Amino acid sequence: MSAPNFRTLDLNLLRVFDEVMAERSLTRAARNLSLTQPAVSNALRRLRDTLGDELVQRSGQGVAPTPRALTLWPAVREALQQLESSLVPHAFVAAEANSTFVLAMADATAAELIPGLTETLEQEAPNVSLRVVPLTTRDPRKLLDDESCDLAVGYFPSVLADITARAQSGEPTSFLHQRLYDGEYVCVMRKGHPLASGPLTLNRFCAARHMLVSFSGRPYGFIDESLASLGRKRRVVLTVNQFFTAGRVVANSNLLTVLPRHFVRVTGISNQLVLRPLPFDVSPVHVDAVWHRRSEPLGAHAWLRGAVVRAADRAFSPDSP
Repeated sequence: MSAPNFRTLDLNLLRVFDEVMAERSLTRAARNLSLTQPAVSNALRRLRDTLGDELVQRSGQGVAPTPRALTLWPAVREALQQLESSLVPHAFVAAEANSTFVLAMADATAAELIPGLTETLEQEAPNVSLRVVPLTTRDPRKLLDDESCDLAVGYFPSVLADITARAQSGEPTSFLHQRLYDGEYVCVMRKGHPLASGPLTLNRFCAARHMLVSFSGRPYGFIDESLASLGRKRRVVLTVNQFFTAGRVVANSNLLTVLPRHFVRVTGISNQLVLRPLPFDVSPVHVDAVWHRRSEPLGAHAWLRGAVVRAADRAFSPDSP
């Protein structure tokens, strides 16, 4: 069969396809599109003839997509959303909006940003709601791609490196990012810890018992990668998935942990902790906001990104406590 001719393709067929895929029902798709069911069936038939694939098959009370349809749908949906946003831009008036935004971030990041975001909501958007969900991965692109969150905020060095490399090679990328703030990692221990005084050498650091903040539970992180490059390793005896938990455990044990320096000030127990520079070089903390490109033209999303940037500026201004 010859390749489909895009120039002669009726784009209305793609709207029907998108609705059928979303609903998995010809009846509900017809209702949403204000069409009759025969009209929806006819549109699917025309698209089948063009693409040379059945696209959907009857399954119970609805329809099930073919593998080709599952592959095609994300690109069709994104293209239709971008076209709609461009042709029918929706002005976002924060004071009148009742939107709900979902942010994915670790508790340490939330502790820095949420106070400022809450103040912004109270002053600018009293009917807007925020949902903060745990960030359980160092690669949030799947969360953004399947719309589980609107914005991911965190330390994503490998993701940003991949996005940058794709852009430099001319390869299209579906994700955008913005730097929010920088920091550094430090070794944290309780006051009175045997290593709280005297030089913290690499040997003493590696010989100690360690706790690791790991979103995945895997007892190996970027600190261990840095040590491995030096031919060294440490003993991780405990992993937790929250920075606040790490601060509390360290304050009441002889374990060492590595935390962002800026986080310690918001733990509420900083007077119980001692911070020591790491005895080897590690990359600084770069906290970035990452979002899907399809969100870029949306006024609501632009407001959200601006609010997050302002919250970060407020949290890390010279006048902040």
